[in-house]
Amino acid sequence: MINPFETPERKAFRETLVNFVEKEMRPYAHDWDEAGEVPWEFHEKAGALGLWGFGVDEKFGGLGFDDAFMRAAAAEEFAKCGAGGVPAAIGGRGISIAPIEWFATEEIKDRCLADIVAGRKGSSLGITEPGGGSDVARMKTNAKPDGNHWVINGSKTFITGGMTSDYFVIGARTGDAGLAGISLFFVEADTPGFSRTPLKKKMGWWASDQATLYFDDVRVPAENMLGQQDHGFIAIMNNFNLERLGLIAGCLGMMKVCLEDSIEWAQQRETFGKPLIKHQVIRHKIADMSARIDATEAYMNMICYQINEGEMPVAEISKAKFFATKNAEFCASEAMQILGGAGYLRGNRVENAYREVKVMAIGGGSEEIMRDLAVRQMGL
Repeated sequence: MINPFETPERKAFRETLVNFVEKEMRPYAHDWDEAGEVPWEFHEKAGALGLWGFGVDEKFGGLGFDDAFMRAAAAEEFAKCGAGGVPAAIGGRGISIAPIEWFATEEIKDRCLADIVAGRKGSSLGITEPGGGSDVARMKTNAKPDGNHWVINGSKTFITGGMTSDYFVIGARTGDAGLAGISLFFVEADTPGFSRTPLKKKMGWWASDQATLYFDDVRVPAENMLGQQDHGFIAIMNNFNLERLGLIAGCLGMMKVCLEDSIEWAQQRETFGKPLIKHQVIRHKIADMSARIDATEAYMNMICYQINEGEMPVAEISKAKFFATKNAEFCASEAMQILGGAGYLRGNRVENAYREVKVMAIGGGSEEIMRDLAVRQMGL
Protein backbone atom coordinates (compact mmCIF):
# COMPACT_ATOMS: atom_id res chain seq x y z
CA MET A 1 0.00 0.00 0.00
CA ILE A 2 1.39 3.42 -1.00
CA ASN A 3 2.18 5.74 1.89
CA PRO A 4 1.69 9.35 0.73
CA PHE A 5 3.83 10.52 3.63
CA GLU A 6 6.90 8.50 2.65
CA THR A 7 10.22 10.32 2.44
CA PRO A 8 13.70 9.12 1.44
CA GLU A 9 14.77 9.32 5.09
CA ARG A 10 11.83 7.23 6.32
CA LYS A 11 12.33 4.71 3.53
CA ALA A 12 16.02 4.35 4.36
CA PHE A 13 15.25 3.95 8.06
CA ARG A 14 12.74 1.18 7.35
CA GLU A 15 15.20 -0.61 5.08
CA THR A 16 17.74 -0.50 7.92
CA LEU A 17 15.13 -1.95 10.26
CA VAL A 18 14.22 -4.74 7.82
CA ASN A 19 17.85 -5.74 7.44
CA PHE A 20 18.38 -5.62 11.20
CA VAL A 21 15.37 -7.84 11.89
CA GLU A 22 16.42 -10.39 9.25
CA LYS A 23 20.01 -10.53 10.47
CA GLU A 24 19.83 -9.94 14.22
CA MET A 25 16.35 -11.10 15.27
CA ARG A 26 14.58 -13.69 13.13
CA PRO A 27 17.33 -16.34 13.30
CA TYR A 28 17.32 -16.23 17.10
CA ALA A 29 13.87 -15.04 18.16
CA HIS A 30 12.36 -18.49 18.74
CA ASP A 31 15.33 -19.72 20.76
CA TRP A 32 15.31 -16.56 22.88
CA ASP A 33 11.60 -17.01 23.44
CA GLU A 34 12.03 -20.60 24.58
CA ALA A 35 14.93 -19.58 26.81
CA GLY A 36 12.80 -16.84 28.36
CA GLU A 37 15.28 -14.01 27.87
CA VAL A 38 17.02 -11.83 25.32
CA PRO A 39 20.83 -11.56 25.50
CA TRP A 40 21.89 -8.14 26.75
CA GLU A 41 24.13 -7.55 23.74
CA PHE A 42 20.96 -7.41 21.65
CA HIS A 43 19.81 -4.41 23.70
CA GLU A 44 23.04 -2.66 22.78
CA LYS A 45 22.67 -3.54 19.10
CA ALA A 46 19.16 -2.07 19.15
CA GLY A 47 20.53 1.01 20.88
CA ALA A 48 23.15 1.47 18.17
CA LEU A 49 20.27 1.45 15.68
CA GLY A 50 18.91 4.62 17.29
CA LEU A 51 15.75 2.87 18.41
CA TRP A 52 15.41 4.89 21.63
CA GLY A 53 16.79 8.16 20.36
CA PHE A 54 13.56 9.79 19.19
CA GLY A 55 12.95 13.08 20.94
CA VAL A 56 16.20 12.79 22.91
CA ASP A 57 18.91 15.45 22.72
CA GLU A 58 22.00 14.45 20.77
CA LYS A 59 24.23 15.16 23.77
CA PHE A 60 22.62 12.12 25.43
CA GLY A 61 23.06 9.94 22.37
CA GLY A 62 19.63 10.73 20.99
CA LEU A 63 18.64 11.53 17.43
CA GLY A 64 17.83 15.14 18.21
CA PHE A 65 14.48 14.90 16.43
CA ASP A 66 11.23 12.97 16.62
CA ASP A 67 9.18 11.36 13.88
CA ALA A 68 6.02 9.36 14.51
CA PHE A 69 6.36 7.48 11.22
CA MET A 70 9.81 6.21 12.19
CA ARG A 71 8.60 5.27 15.67
CA ALA A 72 5.79 3.27 14.09
CA ALA A 73 8.09 1.67 11.52
CA ALA A 74 10.38 0.39 14.27
CA ALA A 75 7.50 -1.19 16.18
CA GLU A 76 6.03 -2.69 13.01
CA GLU A 77 9.24 -4.24 11.70
CA PHE A 78 10.35 -5.58 15.08
CA ALA A 79 6.97 -7.30 15.42
CA LYS A 80 7.83 -9.38 12.37
CA CYS A 81 10.73 -11.16 14.07
CA GLY A 82 8.68 -14.22 15.01
CA ALA A 83 8.42 -13.83 18.78
CA GLY A 84 6.55 -10.91 20.30
CA GLY A 85 8.44 -11.25 23.54
CA VAL A 86 11.64 -10.09 21.85
CA PRO A 87 10.51 -6.54 21.02
CA ALA A 88 8.58 -6.49 24.30
CA ALA A 89 11.79 -7.27 26.17
CA ILE A 90 13.24 -3.96 25.08
CA GLY A 91 9.96 -2.06 24.83
CA GLY A 92 9.85 -1.11 28.50
CA ARG A 93 12.83 1.14 27.98
CA GLY A 94 11.08 2.98 25.17
CA ILE A 95 8.08 4.03 27.27
CA SER A 96 10.19 5.23 30.20
CA ILE A 97 12.63 7.48 28.34
CA ALA A 98 10.29 10.36 27.53
CA PRO A 99 9.49 11.35 31.16
CA ILE A 100 13.21 11.33 31.96
CA GLU A 101 13.99 13.47 28.91
CA TRP A 102 11.08 15.81 29.62
CA PHE A 103 11.34 16.29 33.38
CA ALA A 104 14.52 14.91 34.97
CA THR A 105 17.20 17.22 36.29
CA GLU A 106 20.32 17.70 34.21
CA GLU A 107 22.26 15.73 36.81
CA ILE A 108 20.00 12.70 36.42
CA LYS A 109 20.04 12.93 32.64
CA ASP A 110 23.82 13.31 32.57
CA ARG A 111 24.17 10.26 34.79
CA CYS A 112 21.84 7.79 33.10
CA LEU A 113 20.15 8.90 29.89
CA ALA A 114 23.00 8.14 27.47
CA ASP A 115 23.34 4.61 28.88
CA ILE A 116 19.60 4.01 28.57
CA VAL A 117 19.43 5.28 24.99
CA ALA A 118 22.46 3.19 23.99
CA GLY A 119 20.99 0.04 25.51
CA ARG A 120 23.75 -0.32 28.08
CA LYS A 121 21.29 0.10 30.94
CA GLY A 122 17.62 -0.78 31.29
CA SER A 123 14.76 1.46 32.36
CA SER A 124 11.07 0.77 32.95
CA LEU A 125 7.84 2.64 33.52
CA GLY A 126 5.90 1.68 36.65
CA ILE A 127 2.24 2.67 36.56
CA THR A 128 0.13 -0.53 36.71
CA GLU A 129 -0.65 -1.87 40.17
CA PRO A 130 -2.13 -5.13 41.47
CA GLY A 131 -5.45 -3.34 41.97
CA GLY A 132 -5.59 -1.34 38.75
CA GLY A 133 -3.97 -0.70 35.39
CA SER A 134 -5.28 1.81 32.89
CA ASP A 135 -7.47 3.38 35.58
CA VAL A 136 -4.68 5.59 36.85
CA ALA A 137 -7.02 7.44 39.22
CA ARG A 138 -7.09 4.33 41.44
CA MET A 139 -3.33 4.44 42.05
CA LYS A 140 -2.50 3.33 45.60
CA THR A 141 1.31 3.59 45.70
CA ASN A 142 2.03 6.75 47.67
CA ALA A 143 4.90 9.13 48.30
CA LYS A 144 5.14 11.24 51.46
CA PRO A 145 7.50 14.19 51.95
CA ASP A 146 10.20 13.80 54.59
CA GLY A 147 12.61 16.73 54.74
CA ASN A 148 14.42 16.92 51.41
CA HIS A 149 13.27 13.42 50.42
CA TRP A 150 10.12 11.58 49.39
CA VAL A 151 9.30 8.19 50.92
CA ILE A 152 7.55 5.78 48.56
CA ASN A 153 5.41 2.82 49.65
CA GLY A 154 3.35 0.46 47.53
CA SER A 155 3.76 -1.91 44.60
CA LYS A 156 3.58 -2.11 40.84
CA THR A 157 3.01 -5.15 38.63
CA PHE A 158 3.21 -6.29 35.00
CA ILE A 159 6.23 -4.01 34.66
CA THR A 160 8.00 -4.80 31.39
CA GLY A 161 11.74 -5.10 31.86
CA GLY A 162 11.24 -4.88 35.59
CA MET A 163 13.72 -7.60 36.52
CA THR A 164 16.59 -6.23 34.46
CA SER A 165 16.11 -2.47 34.59
CA ASP A 166 18.47 -0.22 36.49
CA TYR A 167 16.19 2.82 36.50
CA PHE A 168 12.45 3.30 36.94
CA VAL A 169 9.90 6.02 36.35
CA ILE A 170 7.31 5.42 39.07
CA GLY A 171 3.87 6.92 39.50
CA ALA A 172 2.86 7.59 43.10
CA ARG A 173 0.11 9.44 44.88
CA THR A 174 1.31 12.68 46.47
CA GLY A 175 -2.04 14.40 46.85
CA ASP A 176 -5.75 13.73 47.17
CA ALA A 177 -7.60 10.84 45.57
CA GLY A 178 -8.26 11.01 41.86
CA LEU A 179 -6.27 12.14 38.87
CA ALA A 180 -4.96 15.40 40.30
CA GLY A 181 -2.87 13.92 43.10
CA ILE A 182 -0.32 11.84 41.19
CA SER A 183 3.39 12.57 40.66
CA LEU A 184 6.25 10.81 38.88
CA PHE A 185 9.56 9.83 40.48
CA PHE A 186 12.92 8.61 39.22
CA VAL A 187 13.94 5.56 41.26
CA GLU A 188 17.14 3.55 40.98
CA ALA A 189 17.10 -0.20 41.45
CA ASP A 190 19.74 -0.19 44.18
CA THR A 191 17.75 2.16 46.42
CA PRO A 192 17.20 0.63 49.91
CA GLY A 193 13.66 -0.68 50.34
CA PHE A 194 13.18 -1.49 46.65
CA SER A 195 12.68 -5.14 45.64
CA ARG A 196 11.17 -7.09 42.76
CA THR A 197 9.95 -10.54 41.83
CA PRO A 198 9.38 -12.02 38.36
CA LEU A 199 6.00 -12.83 36.84
CA LYS A 200 6.14 -16.35 35.45
CA LYS A 201 3.96 -18.81 33.52
CA LYS A 202 2.72 -16.18 31.09
CA MET A 203 0.67 -17.14 28.05
CA GLY A 204 3.05 -15.26 25.80
CA TRP A 205 5.92 -12.79 25.74
CA TRP A 206 8.18 -15.48 27.20
CA ALA A 207 11.36 -13.65 26.15
CA SER A 208 10.28 -10.50 27.96
CA ASP A 209 10.64 -10.23 31.70
CA GLN A 210 7.71 -8.77 33.58
CA ALA A 211 7.97 -8.06 37.28
CA THR A 212 6.17 -6.98 40.38
CA LEU A 213 7.96 -4.11 42.13
CA TYR A 214 7.80 -3.41 45.86
CA PHE A 215 8.50 -0.12 47.62
CA ASP A 216 9.03 -0.36 51.36
CA ASP A 217 9.92 3.10 52.68
CA VAL A 218 11.98 3.83 49.57
CA ARG A 219 13.61 7.24 50.09
CA VAL A 220 14.42 9.31 47.02
CA PRO A 221 15.79 12.87 46.92
CA ALA A 222 13.25 15.62 46.34
CA GLU A 223 14.94 16.42 43.02
CA ASN A 224 14.00 12.91 41.80
CA MET A 225 10.44 14.07 41.30
CA LEU A 226 9.83 14.29 37.57
CA GLY A 227 7.82 17.37 36.73
CA GLN A 228 5.43 19.24 38.99
CA GLN A 229 3.96 17.74 42.12
CA ASP A 230 0.44 16.33 41.60
CA HIS A 231 0.67 16.90 37.83
CA GLY A 232 1.94 13.49 36.79
CA PHE A 233 -1.33 12.34 35.24
CA ILE A 234 -0.91 14.44 32.09
CA ALA A 235 2.62 13.14 31.58
CA ILE A 236 1.38 9.57 32.05
CA MET A 237 -1.38 10.08 29.49
CA ASN A 238 0.99 11.66 26.96
CA ASN A 239 3.34 8.73 27.42
CA PHE A 240 0.47 6.26 27.01
CA ASN A 241 -0.36 7.80 23.64
CA LEU A 242 3.10 7.05 22.25
CA GLU A 243 2.99 3.56 23.75
CA ARG A 244 -0.36 2.93 22.06
CA LEU A 245 1.01 4.10 18.73
CA GLY A 246 3.72 1.46 19.12
CA LEU A 247 1.12 -1.19 19.92
CA ILE A 248 -0.93 -0.24 16.87
CA ALA A 249 2.17 -0.56 14.70
CA GLY A 250 3.09 -3.83 16.40
CA CYS A 251 -0.33 -5.24 15.57
CA LEU A 252 0.16 -4.15 11.96
CA GLY A 253 3.47 -6.01 11.82
CA MET A 254 1.85 -9.15 13.24
CA MET A 255 -0.96 -8.91 10.70
CA LYS A 256 1.49 -8.64 7.83
CA VAL A 257 3.37 -11.68 9.13
CA CYS A 258 0.14 -13.66 9.23
CA LEU A 259 -0.71 -12.69 5.65
CA GLU A 260 2.78 -13.30 4.31
CA ASP A 261 3.14 -16.72 5.92
CA SER A 262 -0.40 -17.70 4.90
CA ILE A 263 0.25 -16.90 1.26
CA GLU A 264 3.56 -18.73 1.27
CA TRP A 265 1.98 -21.83 2.83
CA ALA A 266 -1.11 -21.73 0.60
CA GLN A 267 1.08 -21.59 -2.52
CA GLN A 268 3.07 -24.64 -1.44
CA ARG A 269 0.41 -26.81 0.18
CA GLU A 270 -1.77 -28.94 -2.11
CA THR A 271 -5.22 -30.30 -1.29
CA PHE A 272 -7.59 -32.18 -3.60
CA GLY A 273 -5.15 -31.96 -6.48
CA LYS A 274 -4.42 -28.22 -6.47
CA PRO A 275 -2.57 -25.63 -4.40
CA LEU A 276 -4.44 -24.37 -1.37
CA ILE A 277 -4.29 -20.85 -2.80
CA LYS A 278 -6.59 -21.92 -5.64
CA HIS A 279 -9.47 -22.75 -3.29
CA GLN A 280 -11.99 -19.93 -3.12
CA VAL A 281 -12.45 -20.15 0.64
CA ILE A 282 -8.71 -19.59 1.16
CA ARG A 283 -8.59 -16.75 -1.34
CA HIS A 284 -11.42 -15.01 0.52
CA LYS A 285 -9.57 -15.33 3.81
CA ILE A 286 -6.51 -13.73 2.25
CA ALA A 287 -8.60 -10.92 0.77
CA ASP A 288 -10.19 -10.20 4.15
CA MET A 289 -6.81 -10.18 5.89
CA SER A 290 -5.31 -7.87 3.28
CA ALA A 291 -8.23 -5.42 3.52
CA ARG A 292 -7.89 -5.18 7.29
CA ILE A 293 -4.16 -4.59 6.97
CA ASP A 294 -4.70 -1.77 4.48
CA ALA A 295 -7.33 -0.13 6.68
CA THR A 296 -5.15 -0.34 9.79
CA GLU A 297 -2.11 1.01 7.97
CA ALA A 298 -4.01 3.95 6.48
CA TYR A 299 -5.48 4.81 9.88
CA MET A 300 -2.07 4.64 11.54
CA ASN A 301 -0.43 6.81 8.88
CA MET A 302 -2.98 9.57 9.42
CA ILE A 303 -2.35 9.44 13.16
CA CYS A 304 1.40 9.69 12.59
CA TYR A 305 0.82 12.69 10.34
CA GLN A 306 -1.26 14.44 13.00
CA ILE A 307 1.36 13.77 15.69
CA ASN A 308 4.11 15.18 13.48
CA GLU A 309 1.94 18.24 12.91
CA GLY A 310 1.94 18.91 16.65
CA GLU A 311 -1.41 17.34 17.55
CA MET A 312 -2.06 14.35 19.79
CA PRO A 313 -5.26 12.78 18.42
CA VAL A 314 -6.23 10.87 21.55
CA ALA A 315 -9.64 9.74 20.27
CA GLU A 316 -8.16 8.45 17.02
CA ILE A 317 -5.29 6.70 18.83
CA SER A 318 -7.79 5.05 21.18
CA LYS A 319 -10.01 3.89 18.32
CA ALA A 320 -7.08 2.73 16.23
CA LYS A 321 -5.73 0.78 19.20
CA PHE A 322 -8.80 -1.45 19.59
CA PHE A 323 -9.35 -1.48 15.81
CA ALA A 324 -5.82 -2.80 15.29
CA THR A 325 -6.01 -5.40 18.05
CA LYS A 326 -9.29 -6.77 16.73
CA ASN A 327 -7.89 -6.93 13.22
CA ALA A 328 -4.73 -8.64 14.48
CA GLU A 329 -6.86 -11.19 16.30
CA PHE A 330 -8.81 -11.84 13.08
CA CYS A 331 -5.68 -12.23 10.96
CA ALA A 332 -4.00 -14.53 13.46
CA SER A 333 -7.07 -16.76 13.59
CA GLU A 334 -7.45 -16.90 9.80
CA ALA A 335 -3.74 -17.58 9.33
CA MET A 336 -3.94 -20.42 11.83
CA GLN A 337 -6.84 -21.91 9.86
CA ILE A 338 -4.88 -21.68 6.61
CA LEU A 339 -1.76 -23.29 8.06
CA GLY A 340 -3.77 -25.89 9.95
CA GLY A 341 -1.70 -28.28 12.02
CA ALA A 342 1.54 -26.74 10.80
CA GLY A 343 0.51 -23.44 12.35
CA TYR A 344 -0.22 -25.07 15.68
CA LEU A 345 3.37 -26.20 16.16
CA ARG A 346 5.61 -23.94 18.22
CA GLY A 347 8.42 -22.23 16.39
CA ASN A 348 6.51 -20.52 13.58
CA ARG A 349 5.41 -16.91 13.41
CA VAL A 350 1.70 -17.63 13.05
CA GLU A 351 1.60 -19.73 16.22
CA ASN A 352 3.38 -16.95 18.06
CA ALA A 353 1.01 -14.29 16.75
CA TYR A 354 -2.06 -16.36 17.65
CA ARG A 355 -0.76 -16.91 21.19
CA GLU A 356 0.34 -13.32 21.78
CA VAL A 357 -2.32 -11.25 20.06
CA LYS A 358 -4.34 -11.10 23.28
CA VAL A 359 -1.63 -9.22 25.20
CA MET A 360 -1.81 -6.52 22.53
CA ALA A 361 -5.51 -6.13 23.34
CA ILE A 362 -4.76 -5.73 27.05
CA GLY A 363 -1.44 -3.89 27.31
CA GLY A 364 -1.33 -0.11 27.04
CA GLY A 365 -5.06 0.13 27.71
CA SER A 366 -7.61 -2.62 27.19
CA GLU A 367 -10.02 -2.62 24.27
CA GLU A 368 -12.86 -1.73 26.63
CA ILE A 369 -11.02 1.21 28.15
CA MET A 370 -9.96 2.41 24.70
CA ARG A 371 -13.57 2.46 23.54
CA ASP A 372 -14.65 4.39 26.60
CA LEU A 373 -11.78 6.87 26.29
CA ALA A 374 -12.58 7.45 22.62
CA VAL A 375 -16.21 8.26 23.39
CA ARG A 376 -15.22 10.59 26.24
CA GLN A 377 -12.86 12.39 23.86
CA MET A 378 -15.86 12.82 21.58
CA GLY A 379 -17.50 14.80 24.39
CA LEU A 380 -20.04 12.13 25.27
